Amino acid sequence: MNLRPHHAVCIHFFEGKGYSENFVRNMKAVIAVLENSPLTLSLSCDEICSACPHNVFGACRSADKVRSFDKAVLSITGLHEGDTLTWKELSSVVSDEILSKGRLHDVCGECQWYSDICAKSNPLSFSK
Repeated sequence: MNLRPHHAVCIHFFEGKGYSENFVRNMKAVIAVLENSPLTLSLSCDEICSACPHNVFGACRSADKVRSFDKAVLSITGLHEGDTLTWKELSSVVSDEILSKGRLHDVCGECQWYSDICAKSNPLSFSK
């Protein structure tokens, strides 16, 4: 399964809210299979993007902003586009290098969900 690097952060904060009912259903479905699928980091649309209203024919309308989130995750974690790893490995790196070190704003400060959800949540309690 392809996964945008910043989605590894989003998953830690997901609480059943999103752009639409379809998006939320899809996000839950992706989360449900994370542990059983090898994940390949990708800077293009992934399984989560497939139900996003910003995805227009496989391209993100917010591509530059979203790519900056992805590149920040890669830079901070030392991971690279094309790396394949398990959810446990990816989640651990994100927790250790971004969440535990207070670097969330460095990655997601410009995201519309940051203030409403992520800055108010405890992501380290995510058990997946």
